[in-house]
Amino acid sequence: MLHKRIWQFLLIYILGLGFLFGLKYLLGLSDYVIPGPMEIYQTARYNSGRYLVDTANTLSVAFVGHLLAILLASLISIIGRLPNLAGAMIKTAAYNLQAYPIVAVAPIIFILLGDGLTSRLLIAAMICYFPLLLSFIGILTTPVPDIEHFYITTKRMRWQLEVKIRAFENITKLTTVIAGSATLAMVGTIIAEFIGADAGIGYSLRISLYQSDIGKVLVALFFIGIFNSLYLATLEGVGYFIQKKLGISREG
Repeated sequence: MLHKRIWQFLLIYILGLGFLFGLKYLLGLSDYVIPGPMEIYQTARYNSGRYLVDTANTLSVAFVGHLLAILLASLISIIGRLPNLAGAMIKTAAYNLQAYPIVAVAPIIFILLGDGLTSRLLIAAMICYFPLLLSFIGILTTPVPDIEHFYITTKRMRWQLEVKIRAFENITKLTTVIAGSATLAMVGTIIAEFIGADAGIGYSLRISLYQSDIGKVLVALFFIGIFNSLYLATLEGVGYFIQKKLGISREG
């Protein structure tokens, strides 16, 4: 699974570079606009160490932000599944919050919390929690009649048990959506760093764009893709392990 993810990314990255080089030589663009292969190699040689550390920093923040998003989506969906006023209000509040673009909310976050770790975590969580929330609410509001009927008739049904039954019945969907949302956690962290943070690969990307150094941008994108592929493959592996332990096939 890990090798598959890495090779898929490398193929896409090489095709992207090939497209850029094709434009460069077809249109006769200068190295200032699109650097040549040797310039990119030299850039990678001199900046790989720093970008490796920066991307690892970003991934660590994305990981924690992802966990926060999962916890937040779980809490809201457990309450939001209730067919009462409290459930309706919390779902409405969660949906309305997502209506505001992050570029509009981010400056407020940076003003209140500064440009450090807390702001990066919050923005990462805000960007990736919504697809998690939609999936979790869909799962937790869908009854499993064959199983739930027994506990209801024996008056043993509790909300904790209801949540466990519905989550177990949809464990394949849960692991898939959690793994899929990892990319959004990474994107959210990079956006936070690009907008106003002072660390991480997003911050390095911002400096490279200010310098109009496309070579550094391409090298940074390479590291982002590699680390994102590693993270996705790890989450997919964990999800597959959980399903295997529970005796569930990968097809559900």
